[in-house]
Formats: sequence, structure tokens, C-alpha cells
Amino acid sequence: MKPILHITQKSAWETAQTNGFYSAPSLETEGFIHCSMPAQVVATAERFYAGQHGLVLLVIDASRIQAEVKFEAGTDKPDELFPHIYGTLNLDAVTRVLDFASDSTGKWTLPPL
Repeated sequence: MKPILHITQKSAWETAQTNGFYSAPSLETEGFIHCSMPAQVVATAERFYAGQHGLVLLVIDASRIQAEVKFEAGTDKPDELFPHIYGTLNLDAVTRVLDFASDSTGKWTLPPL
């Protein structure tokens, strides 16, 4: 199975290391943590993270996630299914943490997984 990916601030990942789990603001406001499949993450970055710095990409093994994972339609892409994590993310499900930044022109590129 392909990994699922989550974009977050490096500082949020550092906080997760202290807490022993990862959470995102969307878990409180929407009930789940937004994720993307590898083919979706660049478009997600372009839509929601333009101009942001200090980001990392969490590479997640979905089979290790303790919370429920559902594939659901995106709010602005109703014909496309995105993985959503319905609970906090256990740290041992994260297999890699990659720096994630756009280039000088603002173009995003998926780093090698």
C-alpha cells in the first residue's frame, strides 16, 4: 500500500515528539486530520500552503495508524477521495519526515519517498 502524506509545520511535528502523538487543528475543528495520497500532495500544497515556510511532509504507513482512517471526498474536489485520520496520529505510524518547500518560483515538487 502506498503511504499517505500530511503537510504540517516543523514546529508542530516537534511538539508531537514531546506529546507522544501528533494532532492537527483540523482534528478539533473538523473531527479529522487531513492527509493526501502521493499523487495529491502537490495540488494540496498549491491550494492551501502557498507562501508558507518551515513545512515538513509526514510519510505515514496507514497500516500502523491506530485511529480510524476513512477515504472521503474533498470539500473542493468532491470527485476525489482523500485519506482522513479520525483521531490523533501515533508517532510510530510516521516512517519518514521530509522537509517540504516550494522553489523560488513557488512551485511545489514531491520529494522522493
